[in-house]
Amino acid sequence: MTASLRGGSGKTVLSMGMAAAWKAKGIQVVPFKKGPDYIDAGWLAMAAGHPCFNLDPYLQGKKKALRSFQERSQGGELSLIEGNRGLFDGINPRGIYSTAELAKLLQAPVVLIVDCTKTTRTVAAMILGCLHLDPDLDLKGVILNHIARSRHESIIRRAIKKYCRLPILGVIPRMPSSQFPERHLGLLPFQEHPEVEEAVLSARKLAEDYIDLEGLLRLARKAPPMRASGPLSPSSPTRPSLASPKIGVIQDQAFQFYYPENLEALAREGAELVFLNALSGAFPSSLDALYIGGGFPETQALLLARNKPFRLALKKAIEAGLPVYGECGGLMYLGKTLIFQGRSFPMVGALPLTFVLERRPQGHGYTTLTVRKENPFFPVGTVLKGHEFHYSRVLNWETAGLTPVFEMIKGSGLDGSGDGVAYKNLLASYTHLHALGSPIWAKALVKRAREHQKRPTAAGWPAPPGPEGGCLLRRGRKKPGFETIQ
Repeated sequence: MTASLRGGSGKTVLSMGMAAAWKAKGIQVVPFKKGPDYIDAGWLAMAAGHPCFNLDPYLQGKKKALRSFQERSQGGELSLIEGNRGLFDGINPRGIYSTAELAKLLQAPVVLIVDCTKTTRTVAAMILGCLHLDPDLDLKGVILNHIARSRHESIIRRAIKKYCRLPILGVIPRMPSSQFPERHLGLLPFQEHPEVEEAVLSARKLAEDYIDLEGLLRLARKAPPMRASGPLSPSSPTRPSLASPKIGVIQDQAFQFYYPENLEALAREGAELVFLNALSGAFPSSLDALYIGGGFPETQALLLARNKPFRLALKKAIEAGLPVYGECGGLMYLGKTLIFQGRSFPMVGALPLTFVLERRPQGHGYTTLTVRKENPFFPVGTVLKGHEFHYSRVLNWETAGLTPVFEMIKGSGLDGSGDGVAYKNLLASYTHLHALGSPIWAKALVKRAREHQKRPTAAGWPAPPGPEGGCLLRRGRKKPGFETIQ
């Protein structure tokens, strides 16, 4: 497991480089990402040439996270787990659900990546603190990142040797530029990067030139064997047949955030997945349900708005009762209008909501929800765990006349106290769910798809108030201070 003292220390790029370098040597690496992150997992998957799976004891529970690692790791020769945030950072002062706790659960040796910018002997103090804070943690080595010059490296090396007695497994010089631009609190998604292969190659070269890859392999081989705790799933995904319901998945530069386990869960329940492009593609009339994940629809808002046939066909299908599940970016797309950088873009219009992008996060962290209102997928009283990370907010929530489906026990949601909007057979919210922690989700979506397959004119759920099925802003009317895109 790679870990660090804080976020932004460079562990994602270096973990990518390790995975790519080992892949180039013919070693099959199975990558994992601790926490709910989609973007780092996407880059790790690209570097390793293998799907990256999330390990999150909060979303999945400890037993399922452990079983997931045991099962997935059988697909390769080496498992590489990237931690998140600081090594001991959790949701409370005891560090529950931290990277360190996951490492102990998996019995994984940990290599600490330390940003050495403007520090020397203090690096040893920080490492020593990690060693003493939790002696049960198997901290095995250190990689020094952002080293200025040879004197800088020499002082840190001697301090670590004297006080910490840990091997230094890599020394990365400070680089004048980076192949990895950032957005918000992390890297740009690989789907939006203009030169993905070149970026992965640069990370690989970094690892090959400056990291002791053989030393890391020796550490991995010394990890203790793990006892099998039973299969994660009772069976493999069902092979699609003529009777399999077709569930569309919008997967393009706007909508990128899908856990591999979520897509597998839908297939395991018997669905055939049909991947769509909302930026330039057509909306098929043969779908039995639709899943719209998260992403950054604001960066592609003009293309989403210009693909009017797709938007209109989707809205028509929703009105006819198509089961639709949307998360975060999917929620924004299903709204009436998206306002970004002073420009107003029409979206699908199935929900009477206007979304505006702010400069600061409007919701960030784990969520816990209780279902309080009838909806197409979850029984009232169900408790769900998820996460949210959004810079957008609803501009017209108070006038929309809607009641949230979920009550927020933890998190921000739509208005600080609730999340989720239901309309006919549509449910969309800011919260992202993981199929391992919320197995009810895939079962419910496929069940609705089967019902739609048999009854294309399903009654669905009541329409929200307002003209045109709840549209509060008419297309083409200019809101003061914003440019309206037709």
